[in-house]
Amino acid sequence: MSLSTLIAEPWADYGLLDSGDGRKLERYGRYRFIRPEPQAMWTPAAADWDADGEFVPGSDEDGGGRWTFARAVPREGWDLAWEDVRFRAQCTPFRHLAFFPDMAPQWAWMRDRLGSGSEALNLFGYTGVGTLAMAAAGANLVHVDASKKSVEAGKANAALSGMADRPIRWMVDDAAKFTAREVRRGRRYDGIILDPPKYGRGPAGEVWRLEEDLPGLIADCRKLLDADSRFLVLTVYAVRMSALAIGELLRQATADLGGRIEMGDMAVREEARGLLLPTAIFARWSKD
Repeated sequence: MSLSTLIAEPWADYGLLDSGDGRKLERYGRYRFIRPEPQAMWTPAAADWDADGEFVPGSDEDGGGRWTFARAVPREGWDLAWEDVRFRAQCTPFRHLAFFPDMAPQWAWMRDRLGSGSEALNLFGYTGVGTLAMAAAGANLVHVDASKKSVEAGKANAALSGMADRPIRWMVDDAAKFTAREVRRGRRYDGIILDPPKYGRGPAGEVWRLEEDLPGLIADCRKLLDADSRFLVLTVYAVRMSALAIGELLRQATADLGGRIEMGDMAVREEARGLLLPTAIFARWSKD
């Protein structure tokens, strides 16, 4: 196993402009936003930030808060692009902008390992940017999310990217239940990515708790892989958990397949000074 840091570099439609004092300033296309960032414990490069909007957090650590705007920002969202994938950014009630820019290195890494006709599964797929990144490489995709709104946003992003006719199954479903059914069906995949929340509910009220339910889901994901599979990627946000822990979980699950395990931090490079802002942890198995 090896420890590494996956760094999301700035691109045309996204950049981390500055960070510090528990906040970060980012650009999303032509708009700039300030959001809370507990890991930005240092002093920012600039004393004053000019932003179109700011997310003001609630008083409890489990969430809440609201957006405030200094200038008009389209409530229905605006179009952005990453390489050949187009998608809609939007100020959501959960402080996100409807995609996770620190996933860009993972998107590139996965699409490099999938050829035309490969089969890939995206669990907790959100608005589908990762799904479309792999579909653009010619892979067949199954995209699963418990939120109907997120799946509809994924379909809209596919149309925006000119990929509405690509072989993508858009599933509104509980990720764990769907994966268990795929195991019973005898399905297999060349690649699987999962980005589970700390806590969540499925479309039928199923309860997901990361620390309790992740090992069983990883075990089922392993059953969907075989000796010809290429990768299993796990990313984890906003939890008191170590990359070493999830790395060992994947190592044990895939020990019989050979290959290699990588794990570590995901981070975004700040444009002002080049420092790295950690955002999540990851572990991934691959057959290089």
